[in-house]
Amino acid sequence: MYLTRLFLSISLLGLSFTGICAKVDSLDVPSAAMNRTMRAAVVLPESYAKSKTAFPVLYLLHGGGGTFSDWLKQTPDKMLVHKLADQYNLIIVMPEGERLGGYLDSPVQKDNLFETYVAKEVVDKIDNTYRTIRDRKGRVITGLSMGGHGALYLATRHPELYCAAGSMSGALDLNPANWRIDPEFAKRIEPGFTRILGPMGSTPDYYAANSVVNMTDKIKANGQKLIIDCGVDDFLIEPNRELHRRLVYSKVEHDYTERPGGHTWEYWQNSLPYHVLFFQKVLKANGTLAQ
Repeated sequence: MYLTRLFLSISLLGLSFTGICAKVDSLDVPSAAMNRTMRAAVVLPESYAKSKTAFPVLYLLHGGGGTFSDWLKQTPDKMLVHKLADQYNLIIVMPEGERLGGYLDSPVQKDNLFETYVAKEVVDKIDNTYRTIRDRKGRVITGLSMGGHGALYLATRHPELYCAAGSMSGALDLNPANWRIDPEFAKRIEPGFTRILGPMGSTPDYYAANSVVNMTDKIKANGQKLIIDCGVDDFLIEPNRELHRRLVYSKVEHDYTERPGGHTWEYWQNSLPYHVLFFQKVLKANGTLAQ
């Protein structure tokens, strides 16, 4: 088991850590399911070292083409996650989701089992390494783009793990034909989707079966708190609107927002604090805020 406390300025980000109280761990997380070891970044609030209490955990997922360190490297404000961890006394965990792992257990690629990895192996590793609230009432999840789909997907399939979930600019329909993209972009991403879901149009249709937009009945049955937002200029706006319509039709309570912006880090930097505030209210209602 390998665990190293490191400053952003040394290994992870190459940035100055002066004046920032939250700390970052870079954690190796072995996967028995995939027979390999991946990494996660863990932001611990300043209060963690000064307390013996258990802390709630936010799992924060990266997007397609990204890595576990994206939320620490790509936001215009490189200290955004640290500030939120300190402000809300949250442990924030950013696991690896691969370049295009989809945060699902691929039905065609047996070494691509990211649902099992994130929902089981990462959660177990975090709970056994840190003082966490080991209950769904103290565990929330959100992410951007592919990670937005992943957060809602994992929460929907594992209601025993998460009390609330969110999506920022989520790829909530895995069929790119329902996105606002040009043929060149569609052709470029097709091999990645074929690798984890098989050829488009094949039977069974793994794209439809694994798309959050088609899971409203399960979402309703779970009764989790949900926050969803997307920029009006985002190429993924239509799947977001479609899920919103289906949730409204099914009378599923959720927080849905469209704001100016596209598929950009400027948009997600603005979005994340809204998600964390939303989760803080849920955790407070659950009685699982860090004392």
